[in-house]
Amino acid sequence: MQRARVVIMGAAGRDFHNFNTLYRGRTDIEVVAFTAAQIPNISGRVYPVSLAGPGYPNGIPIVPEAELPQLVRREKVELVVLSYSDLPHLDVMHKASIALAAGASFLLPGPRETEIASTKPVVSICAVRTGAGKSPLTRYISRLLRASGRRVAIVRHPMPYGDLAAQTVQRFATIEDLDRAHCTIEEREEYEPHLKEGAVVFAGVDYEPILRAAEREADIVLWDGGNNDLPFYAPDLHFVVADPHRPGHELSYHPGEANFRKADVIIVSKTDSAKPEAVREVEANAARANPKALVLRGALSLSAPNPERLRGRRVIVVEDGPTLTHGGMPFGAGMLLAQANGAEIVDAQRTAVGSLAKVYEDFPHLNRVLPAMGYSDAQVKELEETIQRSGAEFVLDGSPVDLGRLVHVRPPIVNVSYAYDDLDLGVAKVLDRFLAKHPR
Repeated sequence: MQRARVVIMGAAGRDFHNFNTLYRGRTDIEVVAFTAAQIPNISGRVYPVSLAGPGYPNGIPIVPEAELPQLVRREKVELVVLSYSDLPHLDVMHKASIALAAGASFLLPGPRETEIASTKPVVSICAVRTGAGKSPLTRYISRLLRASGRRVAIVRHPMPYGDLAAQTVQRFATIEDLDRAHCTIEEREEYEPHLKEGAVVFAGVDYEPILRAAEREADIVLWDGGNNDLPFYAPDLHFVVADPHRPGHELSYHPGEANFRKADVIIVSKTDSAKPEAVREVEANAARANPKALVLRGALSLSAPNPERLRGRRVIVVEDGPTLTHGGMPFGAGMLLAQANGAEIVDAQRTAVGSLAKVYEDFPHLNRVLPAMGYSDAQVKELEETIQRSGAEFVLDGSPVDLGRLVHVRPPIVNVSYAYDDLDLGVAKVLDRFLAKHPR
């Protein structure tokens, strides 16, 4: 029997999960390639034989997304499967049109087919956009669950930018574990804050064995979502964070809108810094799109050691890379704290070198801030050189990673901390009810 030929469009994460849950081991389907987008340096690799399974003696090639039309025609592809996140709805349909024009059908897989069931209760934290404030909420929920006496395993959405076979199942308990795994800045931004609080993080490529490993150590599995993607595990309680700095995006990005409509609890974050009318707009959209959801307001409290020393001083602001790039935000926590303390903000674009200079070309919305890009050792060196050349007196690090461990620069690095502020203890009350339903 001839196998139907499929291409999976992705960005080194959801694409591999969709293959593993939908197509691996099937004798009626052949995935001829993954295409790669959003993340630098992920095309040109191969999904390895050890993960691809029977029927793929050479693994599965990963090619640039720009080659999709030629690939569909050359390989007689029948189906293109979109498998990555944080895309404007219009872009989704442009990609569908490219696939259709080349002769293939186009598919958006749904959660019922791709969410894995757990033997333990699952709490998921997702978002409507990258940079909405999901990570501080996840840390807050992790603290509350652990304070209740529950053992918590945090499973983070994938970021497999290295050796895929070696990253099949990963467990991180210490900062040294990150060093041994040669984690990128982007991975450290998500893992480090959890580890510093004493939590254990699981991640990798193959999320069923990852889940089984987490279940052996946990009473509750906490899904820490990436971008605005849907959870990989079937949640018993689904939090979704919406960002009033980008009102309306909760209804105009894929798959963030699906998260918004699927949520049990919608958190309108950053209400302390957003315009009141923007907060009300997000809440009105929630009432229309998901009237069953509980809608709560949250805030982010920012802090830094001795921030008064920044007043009138030249500061280069470093922010979380994905939040600024495919998240589309022009600023983050670092910029907010710099402005609040009267710093003179150096324009990082003027001294950007190498691939960082190209980031400003690719994302023209960026305004003075420096994204903490570090997908490779070479890019970390470019980050270091960009800071050195800036003439700044201080580096204000608004990324979640401890930048001082990775770059060596003359200006002192001031780390910005941000924590979820549970207004009226709304999240704590939700978790109390959840734990009462799931006793130890």
